[in-house]
Amino acid sequence: MSLLPEPATTPAVQGLFDDDVEELGFVMNASRLWAYQPEWQVRLFELLGLIVREHDLTFRQRGILVTACASALGDSYCSLAWGTKLATATDPDLAAGVLRGDDHALTDPERALAAWARQVARDPNATTMADVAVLRDAGWTDPQIFGITVFVAVRIAFSTVKDALDARPDPAYRSLAPPAVLAAVTYGRPIAADPATQ
Repeated sequence: MSLLPEPATTPAVQGLFDDDVEELGFVMNASRLWAYQPEWQVRLFELLGLIVREHDLTFRQRGILVTACASALGDSYCSLAWGTKLATATDPDLAAGVLRGDDHALTDPERALAAWARQVARDPNATTMADVAVLRDAGWTDPQIFGITVFVAVRIAFSTVKDALDARPDPAYRSLAPPAVLAAVTYGRPIAADPATQ
């Protein structure tokens, strides 16, 4: 599952697992890792939710931010999970494009989001006023730019914990992810082996 053994199941951990099963039909390897501190994951997602509500970010915009950030980081898990979600909300080719860094199917405001997410993930010390101007020119306000940056930073933190401790993408993504998304994710940890084949 990861570099750490799965911890004991407490009521809080079971709640995390139950949420996965209700939404996806299986318990995610990421949740098995975050079972060490389920409340911390809840708090991280509460902060993300607060940012989304404060700035009226649509599901599509969130998907673009996460897939652009995750692919720039080389995080295969979030790339597959959110690439699949974005493909469902839009279409597989658009999602695969964002994962590959090809944003031609996006609107100008969405292209600005994707570019900013990649810049923050790859080299936050290299951002310039010109980068911020692209966001402003695309219609994003200064409070939104701050919120979007915090959103990406929290996603980076979540990905870093998961990737460093080798929580691999769930075997279910072999069938859940559209072929275009699977083909676009050529980096990061490989999809975990199916327990039935081990």
